[in-house]
This record gives sequence, C-alpha cells and structure tokens, in this order.
Amino acid sequence: MDLQIKACTLKDLSTLKTVSYETFNDTFKDQNSPENMKAYLDKAFTLEQLEGELNNPLSTLFFIYADGEIAGYLKVNIEDAQSEEMGPESLEIERIYIRKDWQKNGLGKYLLNHAIKTAKDHEKTMIWLGVWEKNEGAIFFYRRMGFLETGVHSFFMGDEEQFDLIMKKQLV
Repeated sequence: MDLQIKACTLKDLSTLKTVSYETFNDTFKDQNSPENMKAYLDKAFTLEQLEGELNNPLSTLFFIYADGEIAGYLKVNIEDAQSEEMGPESLEIERIYIRKDWQKNGLGKYLLNHAIKTAKDHEKTMIWLGVWEKNEGAIFFYRRMGFLETGVHSFFMGDEEQFDLIMKKQLV
C-alpha cells in the first residue's frame, strides 16, 4: 500500500469537514444518542471551526492518503493550541481519525509515528492525547504504543458529560 501524508490547507476545508464528520460519526454513533451526536458534530466540525483550526499556526492537520485516496487525518497542537495546559515541551495529538474502509491497516500507527516526528521537529520531549474512556480499542492501541494513563478530563457530547483518559508518552 502506497502511503503519503500531506499537510491540510484552506483549499482542503470542505474535504476536511466531510472526513471529520464521517469518521467521528462512524466511530461514536453506536454509543451515543442521535441528538447528542448531531449537537457535537454540528459544533465541532463546522466550516468556521475547521477554518479556525487550519489558520492556527500552533495546530497542524495532515491527511493520510492510501493508494491515492484520503484515508484519514491527524491533528496536532503545540503551546497554547493544546486543549489542556501541558507545558511548552509537549505536543498534543488531538485527532487520529481513519475512515472505516481503511481501518486495521496500520494507518493509525503511521499517523502516530508522524506525530512523534512532528514533535521531535518542534523539539518536544513528550506527546499526549485524550481518548474516550469507552474507546477500548484505542486505549489498547495507545498502551501498546507506549502511552501511559496520567489523568482524566471531561468533555460534553451534546448534553452528556463524558470523560477522556489523558495518556502521555515521553520521547526521550
């Protein structure tokens, strides 16, 4: 399989919205009410929201192409763009989303390794992420990749408070 990673630009805004909506919905729709999913998707993945993310110099989004097709994407944050205060030595992996047809092909690991390279390029010594406490497959994957659970933070899916495990990995 031919894999390529390319940074997203404003020209990719519409495609980014489609892929974001699709991957998040496919991953979480069975564990959440339709109303809460709609409320979250309509807030998190608007063109305005994604445009702001693309314009933030402290965030970078990357598409992964598998055999020429967009198979998913990665979003990383540094400094003040991080969703939690983790210090200047940290890089946050905010999203690793893989389209359903491309899952179980090693693309998540490929994107994770790209995030690690990005962190090192920015001279960061730690990467971290939040993963939904009920996403057992992702938690297992991140543990296997050397992440350790260090805390919890809450977020709202519509009107329901949910919890992410904070997982960190030292790079040195």
